[in-house]
Formats: sequence, structure tokens, C-alpha cells
Amino acid sequence: MVVISERAAVRRLHDRFGFGPRPGDLNTGFGETLARLLTAGPDAGAQATPIPQLGPPPRQPGKQDAAAKKQAAQQLQTQSAQAALWWLDRMVAADVASAERLTWFWHGHFATSEQKVRSPQLMLTQNQTLRTLGMGSFTQLAHALIVDPAMLLWLDGNSNKAGKPNENLAREFMELFTLGVGHYTETDVREAARALTGWTANRDTSSARLVARWHDGTAKQILGRTADFDAASFVDLVLGRPESAPFVVGRVWFRLVSATPPAPDALDRLVAAYGPNRDIRALLSAIAAEAAFHDPATSLVKQPVEWLAGLMRALGVRPGALDAKARTQLLAGLRGMGQVPFEPPSVGGWAAGAAWLTTSAGLARLHLAQLVAEHADLGAVSKAGDKPAAIGELLGVDAWSARTRDSLTGVANDPRQLAAVAACAPEYVVSG
Repeated sequence: MVVISERAAVRRLHDRFGFGPRPGDLNTGFGETLARLLTAGPDAGAQATPIPQLGPPPRQPGKQDAAAKKQAAQQLQTQSAQAALWWLDRMVAADVASAERLTWFWHGHFATSEQKVRSPQLMLTQNQTLRTLGMGSFTQLAHALIVDPAMLLWLDGNSNKAGKPNENLAREFMELFTLGVGHYTETDVREAARALTGWTANRDTSSARLVARWHDGTAKQILGRTADFDAASFVDLVLGRPESAPFVVGRVWFRLVSATPPAPDALDRLVAAYGPNRDIRALLSAIAAEAAFHDPATSLVKQPVEWLAGLMRALGVRPGALDAKARTQLLAGLRGMGQVPFEPPSVGGWAAGAAWLTTSAGLARLHLAQLVAEHADLGAVSKAGDKPAAIGELLGVDAWSARTRDSLTGVANDPRQLAAVAACAPEYVVSG
């Protein structure tokens, strides 16, 4: 098998476990880069962008008060925009982007949308849970998410009570989060829903609690086992199934490495690294050691948020430093591409691959790239003799194709247009 160069492998680490390299990142070796990305520690950039305290969402007025209803909707929209822009700023500001990249991955895996939760503060609470636990034990993460207040609102946990169970959360937890299709029955769903009864979320306090009188404390039969299951024991039962580890490992691989599943022997190695502790950090380390990770044929189309965060990191443009108009344009551009933080389209998360390469998405991408380039310091590119090579170095692109180089040469005398066109080139949009 042909393998990429060490420099290209380092760039791939930054692309897959972060949002792409910053200037100078490709001068560090593979092992040192991997260790830095996977080692938790103080991060000045992250600490400088603390989670905002938005407070509870505006109270909904009566049906007859149209003006108050409109004002409440505008306040909620403002809070939602603040949350999304904060997270984008955090992605760009973090010195080591792996924590934000994993938080972003888990946000897509345990996909929860503000459009139904209607509490940006609850979404931020969940966001911090994903960040705190996202590179540790999947067991702890799954336990936290099954009773997360935003998740309860999103998947109807609030209406799941003894005597009238709601099956939504139980079904999605097994199908999309932990086991996959075909590894449970409809009876398992019904019984699991009973195990999850009694939990309720509060938008005003950003919390969840178990109401004992609403919980079904009788025996349930789930996945062939009979016991008085509750939320915690249900999670342990599901994660202990032999199908769970390969499923979770496969989802991480799909989003961070390739749409092509790992070979059976590679999957066995990755499941072994994940291990009984369900260690995400150990899994990522094992992924980086796989031959497929170093195969030049392995590629991923960057999701819009990943692409934008990486571009802003490369060009040194902070969302938080932009004026209100430019920040509004950032979110509008992401919406035009079909992806805004905290607004996945369904519990299945966002699309992947060629779905992001439509003509309309391409036009929105170009406008966003132009916006970022307008605020970037491109002095080094302006002074370079080979400007296409210089912008490639800045973006961390290994090499331009002859066709792309011709396109870049045509706009080389305008550094901002050069940067925008380069950011939309296949070599940058697709992480090879």
C-alpha cells in the first residue's frame, strides 16, 4: 500500500482530529502532533472563550398576544445566534482543536436540535457535557446523555411516564447512538421506554430530575434480560452487548477517517483499543496507527462548519473579532450551506460526503470564503513569488492539481480573491 508523507500525515491528523492546521503546525512530527492532540491540558485559546450564560429562554406569551409572541421569538433567535457564534469562535480560538472537534463529532452523533429544544442555554449545557466527556469513556458519556435535559426535550423524554411510556428516546438510543439497526426488537423498545420513565427537564433551571411517582419500577425484559431496569442499568445493558463496540467504533471511523468501513482485521484492532472501558482517546490513537489512515486514497468531504472553522484558523480570523454585520453573514453563509451549530436536521445528524458539494452550497461557500478573506492578513501571500504555492502553504494543502493551479494563477494578483478561490478548491474542501 502506498502511504502519504509524514508531512501529509500530520496535516491529516489536524484535519481529522481538529479543523486543519494553523501556520507552523506542519513543522512538527507525527508522533508529537498526535500526542498533543490527544493530551488534555490547559488551553489558553479555549479558556479565553468561556461558555456564555444566556439564561433561560424567553417565556412564551399567551396565544392572543401577537406582539409579545414575536418579541419572544426574536429573543430566542438572538440567543441561538449567540450560542452558535460562540461555539464557532471557540473552534477557531482553541490552541489545540481536538476537544472542539470531538465535541462537534458527538454533537452530530447524539444529534439534538435547538429548533425543538427551544433553549440555547440547555444546548450549551449539553455542549459542555460533550466537551468534558467526549475524549474519555463512552460509558460515562452515554450515561450523561440518556438523562441530559436537552436530549429529554428533543426525544420526548418529558412525556415518558409510567402507564403511558414514550418510545422515542429508547428507540433512538439503541438504533442511532449505541447498537445500530437490526440489533433490537420492538418489544425491546417498548420495555426500554418503561425503564426510562420519570425523567423531566426544566428549561428555566437548565436541569433534569427523576420524579419517582412517574417512574415504572416494575420488572422489564430488554435484550433477553429481565430486571427492574432504570436509565443507568439500561445504558449498561446496551453498552455490554457485543454489537455496541463495533457500532460506535464504526461511527467514529465514518466521520473522522472514511466513508469506507475499516477492514475486518482493522475493526478488531480498533474495538480492542476501545476496550472494556470504552476509551475514546485510546480509540483515536489506534485509528491514527492504522494503515488506512495513511493511505492517500482515504478522503473525507469537510462539513461546512469544519471547513469554515479550519479556514478561519488558517487565516487567523476570529468570529468574535468581527463586527455584528459580518457575524450575521457568517451564520447566513453556514445556513446557505445547510449546516448551523445546534441545528441538526434530525436525530440522525447531518449528511456526509457529496451531499455538501451541491451547486448552491458551492456558491454559499465562495461567499463565505470571500468574507473571511476580507478580514485576513494576506501580506505574506502578496509578497510571495509563487502566490498559489504561498496560499497553499497557508491553508496546509499538500499540492495543487494542474487545473486548480491554473485557476489560482488567474486570480493571483488579487490575494483576497486568491484565498477565496483556494479555499473552495477540491484540494481544500476534500480532506485527503
